[in-house]
Amino acid sequence: MLPVVPESLPGSTTPGAQPSDTVSVIIVSYNTCALLRRCLQALAAVYSPLRVWVVDNASTDGSAEAASARPGVRLIALPANVGFAAANNAAIRATSGELILLLNSDTIVPPGAIDGLVAALRASSAAAAAGPRLVDAEGRAELSFGDMVTPLTEWRQKRLLGAAARGTPGALETIEERTRSSRQPDWVSGACLLVRRPDAEAVGLLDERYFMYLEDVDFCAALRARGRRILFTPDVTVTHLRGRSRQASPAATDRAYRDSHRAFYAKHHPRWAPLLDVYLRLKGA
Repeated sequence: MLPVVPESLPGSTTPGAQPSDTVSVIIVSYNTCALLRRCLQALAAVYSPLRVWVVDNASTDGSAEAASARPGVRLIALPANVGFAAANNAAIRATSGELILLLNSDTIVPPGAIDGLVAALRASSAAAAAGPRLVDAEGRAELSFGDMVTPLTEWRQKRLLGAAARGTPGALETIEERTRSSRQPDWVSGACLLVRRPDAEAVGLLDERYFMYLEDVDFCAALRARGRRILFTPDVTVTHLRGRSRQASPAATDRAYRDSHRAFYAKHHPRWAPLLDVYLRLKGA
């Protein structure tokens, strides 16, 4: 069971309320039935009761049925695939928890992880959101935070991640070292992101122009624009089976990635947007 919340901060519920009443866990699913089952099973094993909402984007693999079969899980079955941002927003509007945990279906949350995120966020009244250290199935750290996305920061990050994917020892060690320290980055990954409801509502929730990808960076940018902080909490570790969900529809995923990039640069870096279009055309995208 989750511990009793010892304090009441701005936007909190009644002092002494259980985090199970305070945290609304939102999982968006699209044709990831096996992963979703595993995610829900892990949550149920250590957090019971907990408010869990699954938003299914018109899956055809039984994801919605798997979610509805789990005790305590509430299902929002959408008639079409509206994308990650819009699906999350649908559940945020339907829930009432003081804190909102956006969680990918390809994650495995261990005992104490949600407690740790809640504690980290509550310890800083200036923080709007917190994210954990993400690792893959082999325990290798993921670079799940960073500076605001710009052409330069994207180049640096892709260079580092590319080296890590090739197994370059220096790159792997760099990522491991970076993910061992508490930080206040510009963004944390939406694969597991805890946010205060008043802050989420103040920025108008997630921008639904992003079908998939970069909605988390944009969301954190909106929170920071209000003078709020983003926390990276390495004391909390969550397994992220990165890339597994992409296997459901790789071509559509690649297209969504490019479209989100165009939307992001048009919004945040309009001078660079035409160059991005030229770059994508040269790549045949």
